[in-house]
Amino acid sequence: MDFLELVKSRCTTRGFKNKAIEKNDLIHILSAGRVAPTACNRQPQRIIVVQQPDNIIKLQKAYKTFGAPCVLIVCQDKRNALIRPFDGKCSGDLDIGIICDHMMLAARELNIGSVMVGLFDPEIVRKDFDIPDYIEPTALLILGYPEKGFLNPERHDTERRPLTDTIMYEKYNEENK
Repeated sequence: MDFLELVKSRCTTRGFKNKAIEKNDLIHILSAGRVAPTACNRQPQRIIVVQQPDNIIKLQKAYKTFGAPCVLIVCQDKRNALIRPFDGKCSGDLDIGIICDHMMLAARELNIGSVMVGLFDPEIVRKDFDIPDYIEPTALLILGYPEKGFLNPERHDTERRPLTDTIMYEKYNEENK
């Protein structure tokens, strides 16, 4: 499938079959994250692959896992963070978002569902997975085979705002919005 078709077919999955992800498929997904661009190529990502049932249960204290057989704890190493000097904004959150997006698209290409979660308790994750202070748990990427399949890719026609509502040319302008 072409790229726009792939992007449209990716959707949030919140219900998974009790079926492990094959090792080669997992490596493919992780490899897509590895080649994602990061600010100044700092590559801040540190990813913990969680597949053992007892560790999935630990994660459920921080956030739901929807019956997924695999969760990636996507962290960023803060020791070499790129900080924008104008306002102190760290590029790490953007980098992790790009990395997760690459992995979600790679997963979808393999008919593996995903949901990226930022709303979890990082202190529970930090404690239960022995994560040092300079590593920040930033996202959970929950992976597995969808219990109910994938959503219709054409849903974007009605569920997304038209480009004219979100795109401006040359300067910020809310007229006609």
